[in-house]
Amino acid sequence: MNLQYKSQTVTVIFYDDTSLELMHETHSFIKSERGRVIIPDTFKRGKSIIAVCDGEINIINKVGDRILPLHHVA
Repeated sequence: MNLQYKSQTVTVIFYDDTSLELMHETHSFIKSERGRVIIPDTFKRGKSIIAVCDGEINIINKVGDRILPLHHVA
C-alpha cells in the first residue's frame, strides 16, 4: 500500500493553560487519509484548542484586545 501523506497549512486558535490570553499560531500539519488535519500531541499539550482554520489567518482583533484598564470606577 502506497501511503502518501499530504500536509495542510492551518491556523490554530487556542488558550495556553498558563494564560487567559487567546492565542493563535500557523503551522503545516499532516492530513489523515480521510482528509482531517492531525495535530501532534506535542503541540496540543498544555493548550485548549478553540478552532482550527484552513490556511494562514490574519486575526486583527480578538476577545480582550480592546479591554481598557478601569480607572476611577465608583
